[in-house]
Amino acid sequence: MATTKSTAKTTKTTTAKKATAAKSTKSTPATRAKTAVKAESNGKKKILFVASECQPFVVTGGLAEVVGSLSKALAATGRYDVRVVVPLYSDIKQEHRAKFTYKGNLYVHLAWRNQYCGIFEYIQDGVTFYFIDNEFYFKRPGCYGYYDDGERFAFFSRAVLEIMPFIDFYPEVMHCHDWQAALAAIYLKTNYCFRPEYQFIRALFTIHNIEYQGRYSLDLLGDLFDIYGSYQHLVEYENCINLMKGAIECCERFSTVSPRYAQEIKDPFYAHGLDPIVRRNEFKLTGILNGIDDIGYSCEHDEHLFANYTPEDFKNKAVCKKELQKMLGLPQKADTPIISMITRLVSHKGLDLVTNVIEEILQDDVQIVILGTGESHFEGFFSSLAGRYPDKLSANIVFNGDLSRKIYSGSDIFLMPSKSEPCGLSQMIACRYGTVPVVRETGGLFDSIKPLVNGYTFTNYNAHDMMYVVRKAVSDYKNKEEWAKLMYRAATTDFSWSHSAKEYEALYLDMLK
Repeated sequence: MATTKSTAKTTKTTTAKKATAAKSTKSTPATRAKTAVKAESNGKKKILFVASECQPFVVTGGLAEVVGSLSKALAATGRYDVRVVVPLYSDIKQEHRAKFTYKGNLYVHLAWRNQYCGIFEYIQDGVTFYFIDNEFYFKRPGCYGYYDDGERFAFFSRAVLEIMPFIDFYPEVMHCHDWQAALAAIYLKTNYCFRPEYQFIRALFTIHNIEYQGRYSLDLLGDLFDIYGSYQHLVEYENCINLMKGAIECCERFSTVSPRYAQEIKDPFYAHGLDPIVRRNEFKLTGILNGIDDIGYSCEHDEHLFANYTPEDFKNKAVCKKELQKMLGLPQKADTPIISMITRLVSHKGLDLVTNVIEEILQDDVQIVILGTGESHFEGFFSSLAGRYPDKLSANIVFNGDLSRKIYSGSDIFLMPSKSEPCGLSQMIACRYGTVPVVRETGGLFDSIKPLVNGYTFTNYNAHDMMYVVRKAVSDYKNKEEWAKLMYRAATTDFSWSHSAKEYEALYLDMLK
């Protein structure tokens, strides 16, 4: 009988302690913040990528490749809980959508709006992806170029912060990419800075191209972006709203996609008006060269190629060249070098240099292949030129991923004479296929291609400087033994994400000190 009473008493005491512990666990917002932010999931640091696109779901350029590849590389280390948030665009294919899991919905308050926000989840390669659903903003073709892009990405940025309690994930570093995600960093340090759950989150903002800054009229500040009063100075620049400027001011660190570009954007020639802001904040600026998916871009395994080959044996590269010439209607000449350009047909890609001297280059024993779309006068110029030189020039005014791989593998020389290039991926991809790049020394082109190590370079933005180096490459091509060595060095240059991911790791850890 005494034992029963004792047991009952002990049980009662234990229950009371559990109740007290449970009450203590709920406790205050500050306690919840420490638990959510300080505690690491399974000992892993928590990283959240915020971006307007991500490979393989929606891709318009290098940004998507960076977000998709870097997140995967970090997750592969086993040291990070990596998650990515992107909008649920209508362009995301059904084959992807079929794998998404609906997690629920909430309403996002933005100024006078209160908008529906659905949340879908998908896990792949160790990375958790979240897709923000709102058909009013994202059920339309493409990602950008709409009159209400400011409102669309303001909603997206606000949604990123609102879903954190819902998905129970408060990152230690929120890594925002380009102006479309700039407001996430701005909101974190303004509208959300008094909420205990958000106070331990560090913000990193990466500039992929400083030309696109998110500029809007100041009279939209409160009505559209829900920014008021004392916060106005953060985003105000040259009598307008500048979202990239606001993110640079608000974040703990900001970065660019190559070390050279980090230096260049301090210069008015490259900074599109933001150089004073960059120089004022350069103490928190870092440049990290992008990598590429070295498995996806592989001459040995790429299924798009006419024939596969290896850096140790380039024999089948000749097959790729012959079949490419046949496919594009060019004479099948094994000893005539193919110079290729896979690019957006816009002026800052150096196309004014090309148009100035291309007819002189065509007088040599070369063939030129161009793939891309862009400004109408460039499209018309190259199409017209192909009509006049049908045996020497193939102009393909399309965006075609399969054809691009065939051109990378079937070409001998890859021309990339950019006026500015934050990083550039095409020169790295060309190297992977043993196609030797000729580039101008700017941005990531300077950081990735070294003269006679894995390519050719020229310094001045001058058409005849470019032509001289192209002709030097064409001349060297005739020395098959030395050219094979150059091809090998290009194809074996390490452009994988493993090195770049380590640099981002060091940056994240430094931010968390």
